[in-house]
Amino acid sequence: MSGKTQFDNIYLGLQPTPGRLRLVDSGIGWKATVGEKIFTIPVAEIRKLYWLRAARDYELRIKLRNDATVKFDGFHRNDFETLKEVAKSLYKIPLEMKELSLKGWNWGKTEFEGNYLTFNVQNRPMFEVPMSEVANTNLAGKNEVSLEFMSPEQSDRFGSKKKGFSGDELVEMRFYIPGTTATNADGEEEVAEGEGEKEDGEEVKNAVSVFYETVKTKADLGQVTGESIVLFQEILCLTPRGRYDMDMFPTFLRLRGKTYDYKIVYNNIIKLFLLPKPDDVHVMFVIGLDPPIRQGQTRYPFLVTQFVRDEEIDVLLNLDDETIEEKYEGKLSKKYEAPTYEVISTIFRVLTGRKVTVPGQYRSHHGTSAVKASMKANEGFLYPLEKCFMFIPKPPTFIPHSEVGSVTFSRVGSAATSSVRTFDVKFNMKSGTDYQFSSINREEYTNLEEFLKSKKIKMKSELGDEAPTSYAGLDLSDSEEENTSGGRKRVRVSSPGAPGEEEEESPDEDFIAEDSDSDIEEEYNENYAGSDAGSDAEVLSDDMIEEATKSKK
Repeated sequence: MSGKTQFDNIYLGLQPTPGRLRLVDSGIGWKATVGEKIFTIPVAEIRKLYWLRAARDYELRIKLRNDATVKFDGFHRNDFETLKEVAKSLYKIPLEMKELSLKGWNWGKTEFEGNYLTFNVQNRPMFEVPMSEVANTNLAGKNEVSLEFMSPEQSDRFGSKKKGFSGDELVEMRFYIPGTTATNADGEEEVAEGEGEKEDGEEVKNAVSVFYETVKTKADLGQVTGESIVLFQEILCLTPRGRYDMDMFPTFLRLRGKTYDYKIVYNNIIKLFLLPKPDDVHVMFVIGLDPPIRQGQTRYPFLVTQFVRDEEIDVLLNLDDETIEEKYEGKLSKKYEAPTYEVISTIFRVLTGRKVTVPGQYRSHHGTSAVKASMKANEGFLYPLEKCFMFIPKPPTFIPHSEVGSVTFSRVGSAATSSVRTFDVKFNMKSGTDYQFSSINREEYTNLEEFLKSKKIKMKSELGDEAPTSYAGLDLSDSEEENTSGGRKRVRVSSPGAPGEEEEESPDEDFIAEDSDSDIEEEYNENYAGSDAGSDAEVLSDDMIEEATKSKK
């Protein structure tokens, strides 16, 4: 047997491009066909060799002495005999054939082998899950654990973030795990399964809890190595709701809550906002994510955290001076003693490389950076920023100026709605999507109008009415008052100089007879009668008109 054997068009793990695999007496080497990527395994590290069916023809699986697993696939059926002889002659290790389960059952037993989760049916593997591809894991139910996988944009198996990936990928898997399991007192090894049994030196735990903790530990292999830079505890999140510990590493951060844990790669953070709340007490720090994190079927493209403006923090970064100067170009400090929101926003800006957006020149009627508004049933604040509109806290809505086709104002300036204190705004997007905000104070209209004009955004009114320019004199108490019957009656407000208004709405006092025994009462008296009643009424009417004319002159 030759001391070197070579196979072409062999794939390493989940790599999308093939390479050349060589087996020599010193070990195994693989080199990509495109690029300069090289992967080697010394012969001393090889523990076992397996041959099994895979998605890309047949696979050579190598189990290392550190319990890690390396996979090469793309082999043909007739390569088995060649590999078997090479493994025996060069490495003195037999090539074992592994049979897969093809029953299609959805119940079985899970095992963790190195950095892989194996699902076995009747002691045969049905499928495997690489722990390096698990982005998050959560307790989805009483006996249910969900595994969320990395998208192509998150995973580094392509060498970098791959945009525009057109294939289909599995994004979530759930395991139902009933019963209890017995573990050693130190909790390191699973010993047996049962329903509440407990032997000497063993501790009985819920099987779902053991599985959940094992997944969290295994998913960190090769990715969550090293110490964190800084840890912020009990950070209040408005979206998603709860308090989380924020553990920041050089390339990613961990959000650890009571129910959900999230791993967020800094490359997935695309926007940062630092927005003061109009109450002058709190400041909100908004983190935009692509792809968003998920809780079940709910997606969260934005994380909205809230801090007290006057609350200060004293932290020491786990970085030496040399790393700060070389890797972070001196943009970080070893120690911080400042308001919490300033420290967190500064660290995020440096680690993610993203700019932090703050409010611009816009000021509301009350001198704040936002206007109070409602989106459907959710109350929040709409921030008119220099390049976008941002509505927070729930649901966080990002509206860039470049995507706004027009802005429609409703219930503004109409005579029928002059007594309403609020108006609505609808953003008509070029994509066809509309965002409507209601219950905005009418005093905010003028400032919003000027801001939209400065950004050259088209405005229109829903009913075609002209929008007012001032609401200073608007008050419900001046326009309506309660009558004695519990209803409302309109109070007329006369406008001096309006032609014909006084004659149309106010009665002419000179027209009313001064004497109670006037001829008008006799005309409508039931005892009054006469053949010439019609002519008398006409004469009386002419006399009164003549008297009214004299009094006016």
